[in-house]
Amino acid sequence: MCGICGVIRYDKDHTDETLIEKMLPALETRGPDDEGIYTKDGVSFGHKRLSIIDLSENGHQPMIDKELKLAIVYNGEIYNFQELRDELRKKGYSFRSTSDTEVLLKAYHAWGDEFVKRLNGMFAFCIHDETRGRFLLGRDRLGIKPLYYVEEGRAFYFASNTQALKSVGVIRPELSPEALHYYLSFHAVVPAPHTIFKNVKKLQPGTVMSIDANGEKKIFSYWDVTFERRETLSEAEWIERVLNGLRKSVKRRMVSDVPVGALLSGGLDSSLIVALMAECNPCSLHTYSIGFEDVGNEEGNEFYYSDLIAKEFRTKHQKIFINSRRLLPNIEKSVTAMAEPMVSHDAVAFYLLSEEVSKQTKVVLSGQGADEVFAGYHWYPKMMNGTRDAVTEYKKAFFDRTHEEIIDALQPKYHGSDVSGKFVSTHFAAPGATIPVDKALRLDTRVMLIDDPVKRVDNMTMAWGLEARVPFLDHELVELAASIPPELKVASSGKHILKKAAERLIPHEVIYRKKGYFPVPALKYLRNEYLDFARDILTTEKAKKRNLFNPAYVEKLLGAPEEHITVLGGSKLWQLTVLELWLQKMGC
Repeated sequence: MCGICGVIRYDKDHTDETLIEKMLPALETRGPDDEGIYTKDGVSFGHKRLSIIDLSENGHQPMIDKELKLAIVYNGEIYNFQELRDELRKKGYSFRSTSDTEVLLKAYHAWGDEFVKRLNGMFAFCIHDETRGRFLLGRDRLGIKPLYYVEEGRAFYFASNTQALKSVGVIRPELSPEALHYYLSFHAVVPAPHTIFKNVKKLQPGTVMSIDANGEKKIFSYWDVTFERRETLSEAEWIERVLNGLRKSVKRRMVSDVPVGALLSGGLDSSLIVALMAECNPCSLHTYSIGFEDVGNEEGNEFYYSDLIAKEFRTKHQKIFINSRRLLPNIEKSVTAMAEPMVSHDAVAFYLLSEEVSKQTKVVLSGQGADEVFAGYHWYPKMMNGTRDAVTEYKKAFFDRTHEEIIDALQPKYHGSDVSGKFVSTHFAAPGATIPVDKALRLDTRVMLIDDPVKRVDNMTMAWGLEARVPFLDHELVELAASIPPELKVASSGKHILKKAAERLIPHEVIYRKKGYFPVPALKYLRNEYLDFARDILTTEKAKKRNLFNPAYVEKLLGAPEEHITVLGGSKLWQLTVLELWLQKMGC
């Protein structure tokens, strides 16, 4: 796991190495163990390393293969790299390291651009093929690893976060009205290739981009998931397949040259992962939970359930309690760590949890993705049984604001059409999913999941040099889940098949408890000093000069924040606060 960056010049002018030197500090926390720079005429790569596999100098990046005339800068983990290395050896390739990075280089040389289809893992990379005078950039199927880019004149810049791009002055502070619409309606999800800035893009998940010597770019998708029922199985058979698939996924993600721990919330998903990790490593499994102060009747922790699991599997468990005195000062730090603004209240929870966990380990498994893959959210039953059309049903159940309210929230220069509604309609109409709940599951798996929970966990863990692996997003498991009949997923108030599989491993009390989230109630209700914090951010001179939001709308939210809660339980005032604060932290 690492931070990567690079500059490609189409005019072949010598690339100034100082550009990379300016970008690397913004990637420091993603890879605090080592750094490297590769420079050729017209190209420079930079790398910050978090040493997980092959801790020796042989795993240093950027990695250069002089014989094949290839160079790579890469972020991620390839879980099947050992099998691929064995296959490549049979083809005559030799290896000087035990790293997965070198496997990527040889695999590209052996199989061309299609090599990405053989990878099981999370990754973002750029390969320089000196012989062919071309570059290949790629991103994993579920977008677990980020890759941002800017094209400026005759140069192409890329990095693991927007802060690195900002450090060399290529981000123009012109906001995208379309992205603002997504942000305010689609729970801050801005689908790739868009970002909040007009001139900054992100490579879409499951795609590769080639750039030739003249700067001509070609992008092709190498993966998608279809919701088709190819075989009829009994419920018991589906349960067995899911359990076997998840067991295989967890085992893959235990591959590491350093110890692997787990983030344990006490919910079904993380508890099931811990149970399967305990099968692989029953003696020295470390687990971590976090909790906050209660607000009113809303509890700020789930320690009761995480304690049950820790006791059941005899883990070395650490509970981390954060009081309000520590929470408030870290809000700005967590927002600063975001490559894009994110509104979910648990971002600061993951930030603080990661700070503590990183003191003890470099790798953890986390439960993100189960709700989107196995139908755990409340809107999936509504999509099965709704009386309205599918698009309307989805928007009513998920969107934070209507188009009309977005127009009310933004100043006129940012007004436009209902791009978020159109996006959902277009996605729902695409082939590969025919019934409404499958359409919603596909959209959430291919878009929402990637640019909300997955991005949030990556940003917050990597802010402390902590690698988070997500077993529920093994692409083979995702494909398996897509083939399960939806009625078997949405039963039992959602995740029926997963719950039945979990019955074989974890306590019934944990499986069938009321659904929980990482609770941070102080950021939902915004009382006292938290309300003062929001007011201060939204009324600064920078905010007034930006003139992004309608002042009357802001005052309405400030006047009664608890009356303006989204259908997903988020604070509309907090959404505005995070966006404005993030823009200020980006120097805009």
